Parts: sequence; structure tokens; C-alpha cells
Amino acid sequence: MASSGLPVLVHCSAKRPSISIPSSPNFNDFKATLSSAFKPFLKEIQQLPMRMDVAAKDTSLKLVDAFVDSMFQIVEQPLIPSQSNLAPVDELKEAVQVTSMQGEIPYDFPEGVYIRNGPNPIFGALTSTSSMFGRTSSVWVEGEGMLHALYFCRGLDGRWTVVYKNRYVETETFKLEKHRNKPCFLPAAEGDSPAVLSTYLLNLMRFSKANKQLSNTNVFEHGGKIYSVAENDKPQEINILTLQTLDDWDVNGAWNRPFSSHPKKAPGTGELVILGVDATKPFAVLGLISADGKKLLHQVDLKLNRCSLLHDVGVTPRYNVVMDHPLTIDLKRLVRGGSLFKYENDGGASIGIMPRYGDEDSIQWFKVKPNCTFHIFNCFEDGDEVVMWGCRALDSIIPGPEMGENKFDWFSRKLRPINSSEESIDDEVSKDQLIFPRPYEWRMNRQTGDVKERNLTGTEFAMDFPIINEAFIGLQNKYGYSQLRDSVASSASGVAKYGGLAKLYFGEQSPESSLREEQGLIKVEYHMFEKNTFCSGSAFVPKDEGVDEDDGWVITFVHNEDTDTSQVLIIDAKSFTSKPVAKITLPYRVPYGFHGAFMPMPLQNEMLTIIPSSSIC
Repeated sequence: MASSGLPVLVHCSAKRPSISIPSSPNFNDFKATLSSAFKPFLKEIQQLPMRMDVAAKDTSLKLVDAFVDSMFQIVEQPLIPSQSNLAPVDELKEAVQVTSMQGEIPYDFPEGVYIRNGPNPIFGALTSTSSMFGRTSSVWVEGEGMLHALYFCRGLDGRWTVVYKNRYVETETFKLEKHRNKPCFLPAAEGDSPAVLSTYLLNLMRFSKANKQLSNTNVFEHGGKIYSVAENDKPQEINILTLQTLDDWDVNGAWNRPFSSHPKKAPGTGELVILGVDATKPFAVLGLISADGKKLLHQVDLKLNRCSLLHDVGVTPRYNVVMDHPLTIDLKRLVRGGSLFKYENDGGASIGIMPRYGDEDSIQWFKVKPNCTFHIFNCFEDGDEVVMWGCRALDSIIPGPEMGENKFDWFSRKLRPINSSEESIDDEVSKDQLIFPRPYEWRMNRQTGDVKERNLTGTEFAMDFPIINEAFIGLQNKYGYSQLRDSVASSASGVAKYGGLAKLYFGEQSPESSLREEQGLIKVEYHMFEKNTFCSGSAFVPKDEGVDEDDGWVITFVHNEDTDTSQVLIIDAKSFTSKPVAKITLPYRVPYGFHGAFMPMPLQNEMLTIIPSSSIC
């Protein structure tokens, strides 16, 4: 089934419209609903298929374009000063050697590429629209994907050369808008229901897609190839040396759905477990791709009765682990005048455990407390139990405020710190403090059907964007790392900012745990950055021939908002609280982004590809 093209990492809220809207969620009904507004233009619209080919009639498309240009006012969404590092940067024409560094890159640090993805709006800002249908707007997670890469090359004399480059992920929709040299897709992440419906319809008519291919969320490797991905569409293969976008990855034509942002390699086999979430049935399909990336070995409809916004998936040696939580995408709800995206507190949540090649009847579902968990540290088997560790919140920062609420005030309230007096209470925390992700454990017993749940850490810091040594994916691990949300700075700016890193010791109890109301909290070490310095895209870099699980480094992009300086820090994972072993100052600003990865590879023979006419390294 082809993807509906609806965005995944966006939100929408709406006032109830005064018009009567039918209950059917398909776009033909949407078109009929809006007929009075489109007259006399509707006759032309009705001649167009809902999923138009590139070869659609030029005249009809020009009429639709003219209608959009005349009826929709598109404006840029401004940023306040404390959000300045969300502003996009220019694409560099060529790679640049980095020469400013404090400390030293360790000799046993592996050669390779540290790469991070993130949104970078091509025309300078995200946009909003106003029209006769109402208002629509983008949200901060949108924007065309831009890759930022740091290349580490060690010469024969042991000296390091570091090179930086950035480049847009040139998806099909990116190239379309670049060719037209203006924003073409109408933003529809949030807004009034009739406006959201009309913008989706018009985007489909003009471009055969309801929304842009964002490709701005993560970067991963499989079968020796590198991919950029956001889960509203398929991944794009990337040349890691040039950052050139090669093509969409559809597994040789076998996968024609969206693709999860966090696929996982199965331990032992190296097969890739993926999820494809869509707004129309089947809502969630699990796929299994061969270790060489050439063949789709298995796919199964999970038979969910709703479209849960699933961002991550877990694996163990025998099982796939999937979540079904109450953050949902519902077209029927939108048609009735409600929100397309909504966190439903009474919607229930469950975790499914299924054999690697199982079907929908083989899934064992475990009912858990309602939650919103975007990111998983790891899953593993422990006797009869399957254990999942993730960053759990009691509500979602998506979809955001209802229409009419002050957006900045809403995010500021939701990002505030939790008072220490409330640290042991889940269900009685203030509604303004539910968006506070904490490391959490679920233990699911496949024999008894019982589930044990507990918080792993207290409420000193919200933690998210977890990472581990990837050699332990699916296996019981001792350590995990996460970004620490600076709740004060986040609340003041209305965006999530991460002012440090944490190292979690899963097998060790916190020395202070016995003094708390919550027993059994684990040991955590903190690495805090300088004042007004915040990170994104952290990754674990294992040491070549390392012995222990934490033999290696945590690497991360940071930005100092006082000096407007971007750096890459290398932190020894075994001396986690110590100063970074190296601070690499970049020649250009790097905006905040999402996920990063380190790709180990020899680079001595590749430097002419990375930076032409180079004699370095």
C-alpha cells in the first residue's frame, strides 16, 4: 500500500468548524466538504485524480497553483532571541578543514565520520498560512533535513586531520521546491480543521503528496550503506564522503510505506527490524530486511486498531518489541473538527512481544500504564522476562497547545522542572509537568503475563535521546547515556534544550536511593556543559579493541549561545565527569538538531573525495 504522505512528527489542533463535515475520512469526502469554498474552481478540481501523476495536465495544475497563490497568504514564522540557534544555516560549497581545538583526540579514537541530522528550512524559516479556510502552520520539528558531518582522519604519523561539511538531504520534494525557488507545500502541521483539510487536499493535487519528505531526523547504516530518514516517508541513501543524496530506499521495490526513524539490527543475524506507520490502514506494519539490505524477508500488519505515533522499535535475540501508546493520528477525528494528532489520556497503552518472524496472532500484548515513550535505550531477555528501558513521559509535547492558547506560554509551562517534593508521584504530578521524560523499566513475563514497571531515576533532570554501545543492542547492557534537559532554560525559551549528558549504571543502585521515597533508583553520573551551552545528536564511539562495554567516548555537537560558537566535544566514557578530552571548535554555526551517529571507517585514501585538491592526512 502506498503511503498516505501524512506527516508523522507534527501536530495539529483545531477549533470545531461551523460547517457540517461527513464522517468518512477519505480525501474525496474532504473535497466534497470544501466544495462551496472552492466554487467555481471546483469543476477543475474534480477533473484531477487524488494521487496525481507527474504527467498530470499542465493546465489544471496551473489553475490549482493560481488558486493557492491567490487564496493563501504564506508568512514566515519568527524566532525569539532565545531560539536563535534553531535558525537555518547556508549549505557550504565545499568542505573545510578544522584547525581550532582544545585538548587532543586520543590516539586510539577510531577513524570515521560523526554525522548528525536536523531541520534546516530551505527558504530561511518555517511558514504559516492564512486563508478563507482558517490558519495552518509548521512546527519546530519540520524543515528540510541537513546533514552535518565531521571527518576524523589519522595520518601515518599519528596526527589527526578533522574536516567539516554540511549538505541538504535532496529529497524529491526538496528538489521540487528548489527548482521553483519558493515554498510550494502549504504547511499543515497544525491549524483550523478546514484549513488543514484543504491544504492536504491541495498538496495532493499539486504534488501527489500531502506533505514534504522531511528526512531530518536520524542517520543509520545498514548493509554498508548510509541512510537519512524521517518516519513520514522512505529513507534516502547518502554518499557518506560527499553527503550527496543518491536515491530513496524502498528495498528493491518491496517496501512502499513510511519507514521508522529508529530501525534496529537484530543481534546475531544483523537483519534490520523496521516499522512503517501510516494514517490509514494498515496503521502499523513491521518489516524485516536482510543483513545485506537487498531483500525484504518478512512483513506483517500488526493489526492495530488506531494509528499510534511509533518512533522506535526494540529487538532481542528472539523477539521484536513494539509499543502502542495513546499518542494517535486520527483522520476521522480531524474530519469531525478535532485534532489530527492527540494524546488521549484514557486511551490505554500496551507493549507487544512477537517472535522475530511472527505474525499478528503471535504477538503477546502487555497492558502498561498510559505513557508517551519516543525513545528506547535497549531491550533484552532475562529468563522468562523481556525487559525494555526507555525514556517515558506521562504526556506528549506533540501535538502541543490547543488553538487559541498562547503557544510560547504553553511550551514554557510544559518544559518546567518538577519540584523535588513530587518526585515519587506519577499520577498526581501537575498537568503542566507531565512532559518530563524519565528513564523507565518495563519487565514483561511471557509465562505469567505480568508486567513490572518502575522509574530508574529521580526528577533532578529530564532525560531523552538515549544511546548505548550499539554492540549491545538486544543484549543485557550495563550502561546507557542520555541528554539532560535544562528545564529552566527550556522553559524560558519555549523549546527543549539539553545542557548536559548522563551516564546510567543500570546494574548499580544510586547511593542516595535509600534516602528517597522512591527505592531502587540507579546510579547516574553527570557531565554538565558550560553555562548556556546545549547539545544535540550525541553518539557513543566504541574504542578499537575495547574490552569493557564503556571503553569508548561520547561525542556530541554543542552550541554556546553566549558566544554563538559551535563545537564538537569528545568525552571519555570511563571518566565521564571529567573535562572533555577534546573540544573541536567549528568554523560555522550548527543549529540544534535531532539524532547523530558515528560511522567508523578508514579515511586516509578518501580525503580527496571529502575535500578535493587536498594534500592533508
